Amino acid sequence: MRVLFIGDVVSQSGCEFLRKVLPGFKKMQDVDFCVVNGENSAKGNGITPESYEHLLASGADIVTGGNHTLRRNEFYNVLDDENSFALRPFNLHRSAPGRGTAILEKKGLRLGVANVMGSVYMDYAENPFDAADRVCEYFRSENVKCFIIDLHAEATSEKRALGFYLDGRASAVIGTHTHVQTSDEQILPRGTAYLTDAGMTGAVNSVLGVSIETATAKMRTGLPVRFESASGECSMQCAVIDIDEKTGRATGIERFIIT
Repeated sequence: MRVLFIGDVVSQSGCEFLRKVLPGFKKMQDVDFCVVNGENSAKGNGITPESYEHLLASGADIVTGGNHTLRRNEFYNVLDDENSFALRPFNLHRSAPGRGTAILEKKGLRLGVANVMGSVYMDYAENPFDAADRVCEYFRSENVKCFIIDLHAEATSEKRALGFYLDGRASAVIGTHTHVQTSDEQILPRGTAYLTDAGMTGAVNSVLGVSIETATAKMRTGLPVRFESASGECSMQCAVIDIDEKTGRATGIERFIIT
């Protein structure tokens, strides 16, 4: 089984670039399932029904989220729809709309996908280690051997610790949120594919997808600034994970930056 995991798609420019390159890349890599983090896919920030539908139409099988998933209340109905392919962090408060896990089925293959949010320098969420335990229990109860976790977190140390904590249980633990692709992809000792951060899909000449001018003004002065999304040259940053369907263990992981 080959799973393509795409880092945070940012704003309109990221959505448009994804539409341009994803179909061809999926075909070239012989991808079975495509997971896209879309929590910042709306113009401005957050995710809307329109940006979500754009991601699906571009080739995503499921759209994961993060700390901005609930920013737009017009997206709540999508999250609450049991037939939707949108996830929010599993370990948000129980009153939050939506769900944090899903099981995809295609061509006789089954893949579980979960979204878990870290706790260091992030908004309030249940302890991610405890949440990860419950995610593993859920997929085991559903007899799903192959599953990946989108670990939406800030601290690299927390991501690394969770990766090793889940080694041998999850097929892959792939980080999101920082919008900067890391170069530490590996198969952990017990067979879990790991990458601290998949990166970002959006404008190359930007500060995490925000225009250089507005981001710099905010950091330089500390005064309120209305962020503007960057445009121009884009890249899609992602990883392809190979998983043995019989064991659920990863056999390979490779990073890509598509320009």
